[in-house]
Amino acid sequence: MPVEITLTNEQKIVATLNPKTDTGKPAKVDPNNPPVWSVVSGNGTVVPAADFMSAELVTPDDAGDTIYLVDADADLGEGKESLQDTITLHTTGANAKNLGITLGSPIPK
Repeated sequence: MPVEITLTNEQKIVATLNPKTDTGKPAKVDPNNPPVWSVVSGNGTVVPAADFMSAELVTPDDAGDTIYLVDADADLGEGKESLQDTITLHTTGANAKNLGITLGSPIPK
């Protein structure tokens, strides 16, 4: 099931896989053929965890969309049953939160 989320260009988020059967019961993916996380389009980046069951989705500096693909093997045996899902990350620019006023040195009048 595709997922969508919106973040600012100063944020990242962790996405975690929780495989389930058609009836919603917990399931496993093949640990010998770990999930593959990739960027299909856009300028975001992905940093998979050591077990590949989660990954950091990192927004780019510029606004725009990034589509991530996760491909896992649902067959726990010798074969491969590809199970794929996508995440669309909408990136917006961060708004100013302060004016950052600085003062110069005093000068005679």
